Amino acid sequence: MKILVTGGTGFIGSHTTAALINQGHEVVIADNLSNSGIGVLQNISQITGKTPKFYKIDVCDKKSLGALFDENSFDAAIHFAGFKAVAESVEKPLEYYRNNIMSTISLLETMLEHGVLALIFSSSATVYGSPAGLPIKEDFPLSAFNPYGETKLMNEKIITDFQRANPAFSATLLRYFNPIGAHESGLLGENPSGIPNNLMPLIIKSALGEIPLKVCGTDYDTPDGTGVRDYIHVLDLAAGHAAALKNARNPGVYTYNLGTGKGLSVLELISAFEKVNGVKVNYSFAERRPGDIAACYADPSKAKRELGFTALRGVDEMCRDAWNYASKQNKK
Repeated sequence: MKILVTGGTGFIGSHTTAALINQGHEVVIADNLSNSGIGVLQNISQITGKTPKFYKIDVCDKKSLGALFDENSFDAAIHFAGFKAVAESVEKPLEYYRNNIMSTISLLETMLEHGVLALIFSSSATVYGSPAGLPIKEDFPLSAFNPYGETKLMNEKIITDFQRANPAFSATLLRYFNPIGAHESGLLGENPSGIPNNLMPLIIKSALGEIPLKVCGTDYDTPDGTGVRDYIHVLDLAAGHAAALKNARNPGVYTYNLGTGKGLSVLELISAFEKVNGVKVNYSFAERRPGDIAACYADPSKAKRELGFTALRGVDEMCRDAWNYASKQNKK
């Protein structure tokens, strides 16, 4: 298949692009490089032996996106492009609403105009808000706890309404949990611009002695008081997107959780990182971050049943691969 990947030089997008190419698909990337670098293309090429076609565009810019579609004939699109930091979304809600919603509308309009009838959307477990129970199932009530989550929830509604109005369209909504890790080659990984918002990059920067790590919240209703999340290796997550392509020729809306089904606390992740990599992570405790919840982990059984997808890698591999990538970056 020929697939458009928006945000394809980002953390999850780059790993998915590599996985798709290795499976024989042709990939075209659209990315404005706001949170990634052009050097990612060369690294994808080293891993796969092929360099994906690249367009430096903002997906919100419908004119530029239309020109891209005029030059290419796609079978499907995978939509990653969007802002993704929970705490930042609380501070800058308008930026998140404008970017994350408009990019999806622009993409859907352009796909409709060019007869591209399959979309895989990068959603999030944040659409469950404070979940009704654990583990989280796809049919749980939906709500949002922060502007980032609101944009994911709104996008799911927009895509669902769009599919209802265009019955030949196939939409797959992938609600994934907390991706960490990196490609085992050390060529691809998470390299956020500025001060990172996600836990693993903060752990790494603390281990490198660059910044102190603050564990935000010690009084959650969890075994050790720190937040519990379902961490999934980014390579498993990439495989989940590739597996979702089986829906591309099946009209309808399909929703799946992508996770391991196991919860891990902040302190447990730090401990695993220290043990696997033989390093010390210096941290202190701080108040809860706005918009965070106590615990969140998936029931991934539907993805296994319908897509044949199961997360294969454990926390040791996640920590080892993330540190391998960071160590190589630090030597440059």
